[in-house]
Amino acid sequence: MEQLKIQYKKILSDYIQNLNESNLYIGQNFIKQLIQKNVSPEEVISIHKQAVIEIYGDLPDSMKHSYDFLIEVMLNFGLMFKEHQSLLMKQEELRIEMDIATKIQNLLLETSIPKPNSLDIGMISIPVRKMNGDYVHFRHADDSYLSVAVTDVVGKGVPAALCMSMVKYGLDTLEYAPINPSYVLEVLNNIIEKSVDDSMFVSLFYGRYNLKDDTFTYSSAGHEPAIYFNAAEQTYYDLESKGLLLGILRQVKYNQFDIKLQDDDFLIIVTDGVTDFRELENFNSREYIKSLALSCCHLSAQDMCKTIYDDLQKKQELEDDFTIVIIKKNRK
Repeated sequence: MEQLKIQYKKILSDYIQNLNESNLYIGQNFIKQLIQKNVSPEEVISIHKQAVIEIYGDLPDSMKHSYDFLIEVMLNFGLMFKEHQSLLMKQEELRIEMDIATKIQNLLLETSIPKPNSLDIGMISIPVRKMNGDYVHFRHADDSYLSVAVTDVVGKGVPAALCMSMVKYGLDTLEYAPINPSYVLEVLNNIIEKSVDDSMFVSLFYGRYNLKDDTFTYSSAGHEPAIYFNAAEQTYYDLESKGLLLGILRQVKYNQFDIKLQDDDFLIIVTDGVTDFRELENFNSREYIKSLALSCCHLSAQDMCKTIYDDLQKKQELEDDFTIVIIKKNRK
């Protein structure tokens, strides 16, 4: 430390005498040495104080006190700065970990929209944060059946993503689209109840479409009711199917129901992020979505999804994961 003090005094003295950029540059490089040797900010001020006293002689007490005050301030500053830097490093580590987890989730939960001849299917799923708490799973095993699962985990972030991976695992174990929706929910409920934390719950709407006779069989575990539009009647029906959320109790039984789709009929399956408008009082979001869908039903299913999303975004900023699936029955 003594050698550092001597060096600093020489650098300071040369600068005071010459006041040029060359001496200032030397001083800036010297600071790098102090950092490498872990000299704290308050120690730098103390070195400067001693060098000034030795160059100019004894200083007035007021000047000495001002240096002492600055040393104490910088001591506290140094501690807070180190703590701040430590928090920034931890935040950066978490950000990197979250980015990696998001990429893994996107890879694991990647889904493609099937394109059977008799149906037009569209989907939009947008997370409010980096990791999505919603998940859409399609299965189109053959030309006879198509199944769709729309899932919403009660929770956010990494825990929700891990729970969602468990849902996908359960759906992947059910290899065949013809399986009854009620049975699918019962199997998933047992998997989730055994495998995830008690604070995690899952809502899920599961539907099976018979491509031979256009019958749609559905079941729900505490999920937002799907919407069915009957083109011949120009009427909407809410597909109510009351069932307990997945993961609450074991051995739960779920009911299932059938509807038959005709030409130009369509289904709208959403998560609660689509219908939740807390900032708008007396706003019936489901009725608004029905009206909006009817006004754009001449579009493709994907364009309908986009039109609904764009319109709802204008009404309220996204506060929850937004997922919408539309299935339209094509004309024969």
